Amino acid sequence: MTRQSYLFTSESVSEGHPDKVADRISDEVVDAFLAVEPEARVACETLVTTNRIILAGEYRGPKEIISGLEARVREAVRDIGYAQDGFHWQKAHYECHLHDQSTHIAKGVDAAEGKDEGAGDQGIMFGYATDETPELMPATLQHSHNILRELARARHAGEAPELEPDSKSQVTLRYENERPVEATSIVLSSQHKKGLSSADVAEIVKPYILKVLPEGLVNERTVWHINPTGIFETGGPDGDTGLTGRKIIVDTYGGAAPHGGGAFSGKDPTKVDRSAAYASRYLAKNVVAAGLARRCTIQLSYAIGVSHPLSVHVDLHGTGEIDPARLEKTLPELIGGASPRAIRQHLKLNAPIYARTAAYGHFGRTPDDDGGFTWERTDLVDSLRGLA
Repeated sequence: MTRQSYLFTSESVSEGHPDKVADRISDEVVDAFLAVEPEARVACETLVTTNRIILAGEYRGPKEIISGLEARVREAVRDIGYAQDGFHWQKAHYECHLHDQSTHIAKGVDAAEGKDEGAGDQGIMFGYATDETPELMPATLQHSHNILRELARARHAGEAPELEPDSKSQVTLRYENERPVEATSIVLSSQHKKGLSSADVAEIVKPYILKVLPEGLVNERTVWHINPTGIFETGGPDGDTGLTGRKIIVDTYGGAAPHGGGAFSGKDPTKVDRSAAYASRYLAKNVVAAGLARRCTIQLSYAIGVSHPLSVHVDLHGTGEIDPARLEKTLPELIGGASPRAIRQHLKLNAPIYARTAAYGHFGRTPDDDGGFTWERTDLVDSLRGLA
C-alpha cells in the first residue's frame, strides 16, 4: 500500500566540501586527457587534507599531460575559493602518482577484430526520474542542491563575502499523495570567516535559501537549523580529509532511488559506472518526460569486457501508462543497444565535460551548448510517446 503522508530528507554538499574538492580535481584530470585524446583512459583518485593534494590511479594517453596537471589542479582549487592558511591553492603540497593502465584491463575492454568494445568493469547502474520537480528530480535533493548553488553564486559574486567555500544543506519535506507540500525542516551549515555567530550566518543565508525554494513550501512551522554546532571557521580539507567518490548519494538521487556501487568522478566514459549511470538517467528522464509514468527507475548491468548489458530492468512504481517489459525491450534500442561504445557515441561523452559535474549533482542539470550534461536532454520523448 502506498503511503499517503510521510517525511523524506535529502542532503547536498557544496563545491568546497572536501570530498567535492577531491571529485573536482579527479574530473579535471579526466578533462585534461579527453581534451587532447578523446579515447584516453583515466581512473584518478584524489585525497585532499591540510595543505596536501595527492593524486593516484592509472591512465592511457599522452604522457606529457601529466606534467601540466599540477597547474590545472591548483587553478581548480583557486576557482573553488581556497586561499586559507590550512588549504591554499598555491601553497598546498602536490603529489601525482598516476601510472600506466594495466595491459590486462586494456585487452579485456578494447575493441578488436570480431569484438566490440567491452565494459570497463562489471557492475549495476541505476537511473531515476520523477515528476516532483521541473528537473524531474526528487524535490528534497533538488532543493538542497539549489540552496548551495545559490550560496556559492553569492559568495563568488561578492554578495556574501563572509561565507567560505565549505557548506552542507539538508531539506526535509512532508509529502501528501506523493507530492511535496511543506518543508518541515531546513538545515544549513556554512563555513564562515572569523567572528560570526550562528545568528549572523542565519541572517546572511536565509534570504538566499528562501529565494530558491518554491513559494509556499516554507511556512511558520518550518524548523530552521543554521550552523547548529555554532562556530564553523575551520572547514574544507583542513577540517576534514576529502576523497574522490564518497558522495555518491548526493551525486545521484538523494536516497530516493537506488544507485550503483561505483562513483562517477575521476573515470573516463568507458567506465560504465559513469556512462551507463548517465544513460539510465537519460532513459528514465525521457520516460517520465513523455508522460509514460510519473516515476521511473531503470537498472542496467554489465560484465567487464562484454559489450552488451546483461540485463535491463524498468520499474514504473505503479504509475505507468505502458507495460514495463515493453520498455525493457525498446529503451536499449533507442541508444544503439546500450553498449558502452553506443552510449558514449549517443551522449557524446568523449569530451572534456566532467569537471562541471563534480558539485551540485550529476543529474537535474541543464544541457550545455558545448555538450555538457547531454544525458539531461529529452530528445527521445516523441519516439517514446509513439509506444503508448
